[in-house]
Amino acid sequence: MKATAGQSSTRRKENREIIPPIKDHNGKIITDTNEKANILNSYYASVFCCDRNVPQIKLANSSETFIINTKVIRKRSAKIGINKSVVPDGVPGEILKLGGEAMTLYLARLLEISLKNATISSDWNRATVVPIYKGDDRSAVSNYRPISLTAVVCKQVEHVITGYLMQIWENNDWLYE
Repeated sequence: MKATAGQSSTRRKENREIIPPIKDHNGKIITDTNEKANILNSYYASVFCCDRNVPQIKLANSSETFIINTKVIRKRSAKIGINKSVVPDGVPGEILKLGGEAMTLYLARLLEISLKNATISSDWNRATVVPIYKGDDRSAVSNYRPISLTAVVCKQVEHVITGYLMQIWENNDWLYE
């Protein structure tokens, strides 16, 4: 089953799934698109939580410096699917993929600036949530799982940071076989 989140690309529009009528918490059938979105949003908000108080982690004796590995950026860019959703930042993966080495250098610079300023783009804090049908009764809200469509650039940066963290953990024997 494919679901997309309102891109302007015509090749993706024909694949868009429409959520059928669903039941609210009182069992009333809802057909209005906005009401269905609100009901799904309320359900997801009741099931998932978001802790905004993320602690700052600093290693007192760490001499590890973050080195931006352009090889990782290059490798990840080559794997970008050009048909991926273009939300929430509107930057298609095709631009990053076809940009080649020049784009790799721009992504590395963007990451460097973000880390130096200890900030990230507000688009990277957002996601478009799309309900995906899991099975059973299509009218039950609980039978739809949310997937988050995030910025393609953000995903690339996450892979670079993950590689860096893995390197630190391995160098300090923090991971067990």
